Amino acid sequence: MQTPPSPPPLQPSTLYLVATPIGNLEDITLRALRTLRECDLIAAEDTRHTSQLLRHFGISKPMLSYFQFNEARRSEEIIERLKRGEKIALVTDAGSPGISDPGERVVTAARRAGLRVEAVPGACALIAALTASGLPTDEFHFVGFLPHKSGQRRNRLESLRATPGTLVFYESPFRIAKLLSELTEVFPEHEVVLARELTKKFEEFLRGRPAELAAQLVVRPRKGEFVVLVGPATDDAPAVAAD
Repeated sequence: MQTPPSPPPLQPSTLYLVATPIGNLEDITLRALRTLRECDLIAAEDTRHTSQLLRHFGISKPMLSYFQFNEARRSEEIIERLKRGEKIALVTDAGSPGISDPGERVVTAARRAGLRVEAVPGACALIAALTASGLPTDEFHFVGFLPHKSGQRRNRLESLRATPGTLVFYESPFRIAKLLSELTEVFPEHEVVLARELTKKFEEFLRGRPAELAAQLVVRPRKGEFVVLVGPATDDAPAVAAD
């Protein structure tokens, strides 16, 4: 039996975008673990959160905080360290860096500086929810988080009315009722899927029209972050069901 080739070593002056679990720790990849073990530095959205992940897998590495409010300053520091030949892994609290999380700024800066950027793919709430939703996956539009201000949110939703395919949003448990109310006004006849606690013990998918789902959440509020998927309009009202 032929021995599989050894994975290539990490390359100097490379920024590695390492996807981390969105809930279930078993979803981290072997490549992600090797990258975290072999890199020189880990830039983390929340060093306390990442410390727990590293401790679980027996990894000890120097870390640097990299989050929304220090992105500009930290990006400059990361670029300088990459130019010196360091191998740096960028992680967020969950999922793939740059998807509704910090990362885009430093990736843009690294590319402009002619530095190497390599993705280490893995768990992503967007893809996990979409593929299990039962809604069309051949064409979809990822919106992410809507603006906080009501007028801006409504304008954004109105602008998406003619967008083909499945719409995918992220929403917090504190604003999910507000979003469902807005969807009831803008997309009243569309099937909506709410996905929460993805990959965790209490993973749940709720399906129905926006008003039906809003009524369910009044009876029994749900915690956890939501992925909200809006499908095309249908003639017949879908049955509301919970997995």
